Order: sequence, then structure tokens, then C-alpha cells
Amino acid sequence: MMGKGTLRVWAAAAALAAGFTAAAGSGLLDRADGAVSDALYQRPSAADGQIVVVGLDQRALDALGPMPWPRSYMADAVNWLNADPELAPAVIGVDVLYAGESADPQADAALADAAAAGGNVVTAAAATFGSSLRVEDGGFYMDSRSALAWDAPFDALADAADIGHINAMADGDGVIRHALLYVDTPEGERVCSFARAVYERWAAYCGEEPSALPETRDGFFYLPYTAAPGGYSDGVSFLDVLDGTADPAYFAGKIVLIGPYAAGLQDEYRTAIDHAAPMYGVEIQANQIDAFRAGFLPRDASRTAQLAALFFVSLLAAVWLRDRRMGQALAGWAAALAGWLALCAGLYRAGWVLHVLWLPLAVTVLFIGSTAVNYILAQREKKRVTDTFGRYVDPGVLRELLAQGSPAADLGGRLFDIAVLFVDIRGFTAMSEALPPATVVEILNRYLTLTTECVMRWHGTLDKFVGDCTMAFWNAPLPQEDAAYRACCAAMDMVDGSRALGEELQARFGRTVSFGVGVHFGPAVVGNIGAPQRMDYTAIGDTVNTAARLEANAPGGTVLISRTVADALGSRAQTTSLGGSVRLKGKAEGFETLTLDALERDCRRAGGN
Repeated sequence: MMGKGTLRVWAAAAALAAGFTAAAGSGLLDRADGAVSDALYQRPSAADGQIVVVGLDQRALDALGPMPWPRSYMADAVNWLNADPELAPAVIGVDVLYAGESADPQADAALADAAAAGGNVVTAAAATFGSSLRVEDGGFYMDSRSALAWDAPFDALADAADIGHINAMADGDGVIRHALLYVDTPEGERVCSFARAVYERWAAYCGEEPSALPETRDGFFYLPYTAAPGGYSDGVSFLDVLDGTADPAYFAGKIVLIGPYAAGLQDEYRTAIDHAAPMYGVEIQANQIDAFRAGFLPRDASRTAQLAALFFVSLLAAVWLRDRRMGQALAGWAAALAGWLALCAGLYRAGWVLHVLWLPLAVTVLFIGSTAVNYILAQREKKRVTDTFGRYVDPGVLRELLAQGSPAADLGGRLFDIAVLFVDIRGFTAMSEALPPATVVEILNRYLTLTTECVMRWHGTLDKFVGDCTMAFWNAPLPQEDAAYRACCAAMDMVDGSRALGEELQARFGRTVSFGVGVHFGPAVVGNIGAPQRMDYTAIGDTVNTAARLEANAPGGTVLISRTVADALGSRAQTTSLGGSVRLKGKAEGFETLTLDALERDCRRAGGN
């Protein structure tokens, strides 16, 4: 069974995963996801030249005047293209809406006759969409994409040519990413798209079986673009066809699309293949035709399935990233992104369209969030270590340690030459028996505060308090100049400070105490000593034992030092040798002990390292 801590981790991860899933499901990410998906999926390539766009361009507008033009112009263009059966196009797609009879019946008849004579014309129709109440299976619902009106070619043209709708609808971000395969007219007739009608006539011309219809959702299918804006245009103007200056052989056996190709005709759209440059509607039709010709019509993967995958991947990522080292987290994040992009690209080639951004965004946010949380926790732990370690180490030493790295991480059992100081309160036991406990504690704290201040003033490391005894050392964890001298300065400051404090206690309580101090210098092991569950930063070894025994033999108000320390002090100290008269446990005869009677104090040493 999982513990409470583990359950909390999984619950928090599930909440985060649910948040990402809700954001994706609500459509909040669709705009950004569309842009990223387009960048991965939509790659322009060169068209094969089988589709020719004849533009109703600015040159034609300048020569023929503003549209609408007489329908006889289009009749003349169709007749010219079909004049030589050997050079006639496979299909002529007229991406212009000729709804209803015009004021010129002769022009209408000419256009219908031209379409009938060629037998290869596809013309346009369009629906007007809106909302309407529908009845289905005994229930009611509001259809927001209902065809409220239908603009079909005038009857004679409709009888002479194939018909396809030219409706284009953008996704929610205003980008045309999907094409509408069919429209259900208000009369209940289903009309396929203009591009599909052109393609099927081209397939018949080539004697081929048309490719299968794409799978649709509400009539829409994903459109894989072939060419970017301008990719189908060779600069052929409608005027070149109308005045006969174009080469008829250029159009032979090809798909010829005639449609608006000027900014003023308001037939420009933002498309998935290029968000910046607008594409004319006739080129969108050309891209649809090429998709049908290639037979590559990928379908959108189930949104529900993708949301479920997003939830589970986010859940696992949130759990995995927790407490992960930065290098591991970064590698995992990069691997997840690279793997997902490769999967999306591979499935796209296999005919499936995934939301590219959803999962990478979730994993990236989780990566950044976990990194931030881990950093905050690390800083909190560093502060805890700093605060704890700062109680024992001089602030200057601590700053140096932190600059080199975490004390808890870098410090182990290492051999140092250190100066060790022990100080004990003489007469404390008798005083504690005579005074109330609260008073005893107050006095003890005053003395320990004094010893601590003296150690810190001379940049020592406060090791521990053992009852009324204080232990400190110098030259570890960082090297210090003149470590023995610093230790002795602290010792003398303790003795001097204890006199003033002793006079105060004598006045208040009628009792006084004093310090006995021992200082020795030599090798010792310094580091985190103990068990993984509980360790102390301390020093161990014979040097430590010797300093403790010097302190144990020091009378109140006296500092006992070893010959090693006295030699390090040199002329700065006044000492009195006791020779071997003080017998230290564990030491051979001849171990010289000295009293430190006076010492020159260098204030600069107390102020810096």
C-alpha cells in the first residue's frame, strides 16, 4: 500500500494533469497548438505543373474594368481554351459564382453554350451558413452550421457544367486548416466541393478511379497543403487568354483554374502553410485538388483519446520529475519532446494528425515548475544548513564554505592540523547545588555566550557544548593563518571576560566562578562524524584529547598550553613552563605544559580572516 506521502504526490500530480487536460479540452491552447502543428506538418513543395491558375488579376482589372464583367468574357475564355481538341485542358474550373440570370441573356447563353460545347467545365456554387433549429430522432438541437441559402449557377449553366461549392471556413484562429468536403443545401441535396468535382473530372479524363473520399468531421477534413501562396501561379492573366496571347499548348491536358487573383477582389485567406502571406481562394482549391490527386488525406486523431493521453503522460511526468536531479530532468524533458515530435511526424506520414503542442507544453511547464520547486527546496535546505552551520562557524568562514559548495555535501572526514581549545567553568557544580535551577541556567547561558563570542571574534569553529564545557577549533574546515595564535587570543579573552562576569555574579548571588582553558595544536580528523541518521561536525584524535586534558588540569583563571603552541606564539606571548610537573593522562613523561600569562592581541586578526 502507498503511504500518505506517496498518495499526496500522486494526488498533486493528478491535479496538475487534470489542469493541463482541462486547458487543452477547453480550446484555450488551440491557437498556439495550431501554429506549432502547422510548422511541423505543413511543408511547401514544388507543384508538378498539372494545375495552371489563370488569374483574374490586377492587369486584367486594369484592362477590362472592375468586376463583375459580362459573362461573355468567360465564355470567350472557355471557347479559346477548348478551340483545339488536341490542346484542350483536361478540366476548366471556373472559381467564379454565376448565380441567377444576368441582365444580358445573350451573355448567359454564350457562357452556357461554351460550357456545354467543351464538356470539361466545372463551375462554382456557394452556401450561406447560419444557425437553425433542427429536429433529429425526436429531439431538437441548434445547428450553427446550417446552410440557410444556396447560390447555384443559373439553370442553363448548371445543366451544361459540373457544380461544386466554393465555401471556405477557417478554424477558430482564422487559419484555413480544414476543407469542407460537401454542403447539404436547404433543399436536402448534398453537393461536393468545387475541388472534388474538378478532381473527379480530371480522374475521368485520365481514365483513373478517383481516390477514396477523406474521413470527415462535420463535413470537414484536414487539408495537407502542397504549395505555398503563389506556388501555382506562372503569371498567366485572364487577359492573356481573352486576347489569345497565351500559348494554347501550355494548357493541354492540364487542370486550368480560373479565379480571383487580385487583392481588391477580397478572396484572400490565411492558411496553415503560411500564416503571414495570404493565399487566394483559387490556390486553396488547387491545393485541395493536389491532395485528392496524391491520395494523401490524413485525418484528425480523436480529441478525446488525445486528451486522455495528455492526462496520463502529464501525470507520469509530474511524478517522475519530482525531486529529480537537474541533469536527469533536463535529459528526460529533451527526450520526451524529441520523442513526441518524432511520433507526431511519423503518425502524420501514416495519415494521422495529432495536436503537437499539448504534450510538449505540459511537460515543459512541469519541467520548469519542478525545477523551480526543487530550486526553492534546495535553497530552503541550504538556508537550513547555513543557519545550523552558522551557529558553529564564524560568518566569514561560513561565507567561504558556501562559495566553495554546500558544507553538508563537501565536508567529510579529513585530516587537518588544527588548534583545539577547551574551556570549562570552575566551581560550577558547587554553585548549581546552592542556587535555584533557573538561576543556574541563566548563569550557564551567560558564560556560554561569553565563550561563543570569543570563539567567533577570532573566527573559530564552535564544535560543541558539553555541560559547562565549550570546545572549539581553528584551521578547519578552511585553512587559517596563525591558527594557534587565534585560539590563544580567544582563550585570553575568555579569561578576561570571566573576571567581569564573575564580579557581577558575586554582587548578585554571592558566588563567583572562573574559567580553566587548555589549548593544543596538531593533527586531527575533522568532518561529519556519526551515523547517516545523526551526525556531528566535529574533530577527533589525540590533539583533541590532549587539549581536553590540558583544560582539565588548568586552575580557574588559567590557560594551559603545550610547547607546540608556545613555539607558534613566539615572542608575542609570556609563558611559564611547568615542565613535566603536570601529568596528562595518555602522555609520556617529558610532555611540557606551560601557562599562558600574557599575549599581545592583534585587533586586525579579530576583524578578518
